[in-house]
Amino acid sequence: MRAFDFYMNFLSSLLLMLMFGAVSALRLQGEDKAVIPLSNAHAHNDYEHTRPLLDALAHGFRSVEADIYLVNDALLVAHDLEDVLPDKSLEALYLDPLLERTQQYGGKVYPNGNDSFLLLIDLKSEGAPTYHELHSVLEKYQEMLTEFRDGEKIERGVTVIVSGDRPREVMESQQVRFAAYDGRLADLEEEPDPAFMPLVSDNWRNHFTWLGQGGISPKEHEKLKETVQRVHGRGQMIRFWATPDNESVWRVLRDAKVDLINTDNLAGLRDFLLEAPTSE
Repeated sequence: MRAFDFYMNFLSSLLLMLMFGAVSALRLQGEDKAVIPLSNAHAHNDYEHTRPLLDALAHGFRSVEADIYLVNDALLVAHDLEDVLPDKSLEALYLDPLLERTQQYGGKVYPNGNDSFLLLIDLKSEGAPTYHELHSVLEKYQEMLTEFRDGEKIERGVTVIVSGDRPREVMESQQVRFAAYDGRLADLEEEPDPAFMPLVSDNWRNHFTWLGQGGISPKEHEKLKETVQRVHGRGQMIRFWATPDNESVWRVLRDAKVDLINTDNLAGLRDFLLEAPTSE
């Protein structure tokens, strides 16, 4: 009888675990379906939030940024080298959860969204070796990643864009990549291929003096619109970092059709984008 009782208890526990897992999955799917994807919301230094990636996803963000260091053949996520921890790897914090979602939602990160989710990876350690390891890691997740093959783009649920210490020559020499290149405004003079450089990012304070107090000057407003139009005319997206994190700046960026608006205030930007009417 003891063996029988043990067997029955084991089956009951297993059934309860399966039922709990199914209920939890349904609950999560319900929560995810209630999230409204925001096509131009970018989580700056996303890893500094309480739940890296997950908080941004809960707020509907299309894009997140992770800084990485190559430490003993591991890609660890942190703002500064002295803050790296072995359990906070790129795979654990970002790639594994994104793979789980794309498998759950038919190749998409959001069940009710169509845009490819953007994962900006900022190389903080030396570019070439860090990128070499990154490429090897990304190969394991290629089923969900946008692929760049012989100049052609094969879009999937997650698009990785490399920023920071970007080894451009190394990336350009690859016939197959699982990451794109984050350009700068100065790169536009070369007329780069959008399949290689789909995003152009730059420091706001290198180009504009307005920091959100009062209204932006007509001259700078026109410069911003012309810059955005120039980038869009080449089939690329545009993002600025070091922007003041307030509604006045968000409104100007949104109305100028800047593709990704940087923020550390996830709830604030989400509420603004969902509620604030356009001024145009």
